[in-house]
Amino acid sequence: MKASDFIATFLERKGVKHVFELSGGMITHILDSLNQKTSINVITMHHEQAAAFAADAYGRVTGLPGVALATSGPGATNLLTGIGNCYFDSVPGVFITGQVNRHEQKGDRAIRQLGFQETDIIAMASPITKACFKITDQNELPEVLERAFWIATEGRPGPVLIDIPMDVQRLKIDAPFVTEKTIEVLCPAENQLKDIIESIKQAQKPLVLVGRGVRSAFAIDELKQFLKNTQLPVITTLLAVDAVEHDHPARVGFIGSYGNRWANIAFGECDLLIVLGSRLDIRQTGADTKFFENRTIYHIDCEPGEINNRVQGCVPIVADVKAFLKAFNTLTQETAFDKKTDWYNYFNTLKQNWPDTAELKPKGINPNYFMHKLSKYAEKARCYIADVGAHQMWTAQSIDLNADQLFLTSAGMGAMGYSLPAGIGACFANNIKPVVVIAGDGCMQINIQELQTISRNNLPIKIVVMNNKNLGMIRQFQDSYFESRYQSTYWGYSAPDFEKVAKAYEINSLTINTDEEIEDAAKWLWNSENADKPVLLQVMIDPYTNTYPKIAFGRPITEMEPFAQPIEMEGT
Repeated sequence: MKASDFIATFLERKGVKHVFELSGGMITHILDSLNQKTSINVITMHHEQAAAFAADAYGRVTGLPGVALATSGPGATNLLTGIGNCYFDSVPGVFITGQVNRHEQKGDRAIRQLGFQETDIIAMASPITKACFKITDQNELPEVLERAFWIATEGRPGPVLIDIPMDVQRLKIDAPFVTEKTIEVLCPAENQLKDIIESIKQAQKPLVLVGRGVRSAFAIDELKQFLKNTQLPVITTLLAVDAVEHDHPARVGFIGSYGNRWANIAFGECDLLIVLGSRLDIRQTGADTKFFENRTIYHIDCEPGEINNRVQGCVPIVADVKAFLKAFNTLTQETAFDKKTDWYNYFNTLKQNWPDTAELKPKGINPNYFMHKLSKYAEKARCYIADVGAHQMWTAQSIDLNADQLFLTSAGMGAMGYSLPAGIGACFANNIKPVVVIAGDGCMQINIQELQTISRNNLPIKIVVMNNKNLGMIRQFQDSYFESRYQSTYWGYSAPDFEKVAKAYEINSLTINTDEEIEDAAKWLWNSENADKPVLLQVMIDPYTNTYPKIAFGRPITEMEPFAQPIEMEGT
């Protein structure tokens, strides 16, 4: 079998139904094999970064490694942001790059490059992958491909890169397919579970904090059973906004730098915290970690290094979060937990006193109000994909997710330009069911070329552009620390009319400017004419609309702007 045929057949055997790529000379053999030897749908993007983001979203939705291909040199280097995104957000991915022929590689020569577009992508990608493989012999492929898929999905998921010279791709391969490796699951000890049970019973203000680890372990059902058994309230990080539906009785809200005010207060005042698959990073806790260390914290994570990293004094439980929840639920089948009614009443009162829609009093459209209305009519949407910036936080604060809807965004990398290509990956992963992309004007311009991919494939992606004609989150930062000098955010920056841009790509589009137009616009996205087609809604936001609440940097998480002022300059 030709090596490229083996690669294509292997991917199909693994259940991969879509791969994302931008063609180049060094991957033409693999692309031809995918076309000729498999039923895999090859999705041609218009930038390799976009291909990587699409693969990222595909991996988040399916749990299979998302697969993206790129040629050598600039093709390979353009994948790096998407690879890093997978690495930081715990997403399984396999990235295959073509490399120049072996006889064109510089080897140990004291030169920069021998072959055209020769680039050492292994050295560049190693810090942001779980593993990298440089193929020098075609018969290495069966073992390497199997190991790559295993590594990408075992433990904490992440990306793997395989670099394959062009001449290797066209050689005959003698080695057979390798037997699939078994993934070992870390389980908690029974005495650890019993300690948690006792702590829950003794606590007056307990909370569960859910992070990306629960979704990446596909442990949502186990989480909901855990919440039902214990009657504990739950807060979520940015990457876990979709862990529980908006009307779930245990849901408190979204926490962090721009979290719901009432949720952050509950987070700060709890006396017991059970952390499930969250890193407790600075965006979640604020800079003042000492503030968190005066309470009992059980930290469940499959990666030991993430426990007692920033927040000290946690009780470490190194375990797969799904295995932990299953074991806990089994052990507590006959255990009765009292609902902490006073605690629930406390933060529910806070929520009534400080609703998300009252945090801002902007001129024109209130973005938090808009998100609620957008959700109301988007029941057919399989998931929402938010880009990075102010609109990302408005979405996390106010989107009303149903039980079967997902929320995807770039968190650890914080990569602007994520949402549009990720929307493509998510749409294909959901068998061409509708998804909603929410982007700011700045983010939209980074991978705007993918409107052509959406149009060409007639994907039912509902694109919402929150256009405030500036880079709003950074502009707000400049208000706080640079006396409102708006260099490169408002000064020297501009955005087009996205309604006109969409029409150039033959995508139906609409613009709204006032709160009174929101309801009709939210319905318009899903009317009979637009239901199964891509459409773009441009939402004009006043340029000076801020994102509140926001942690007052240097203060505890319970103290948020605009009522509290930062005491030091933000470092993140």
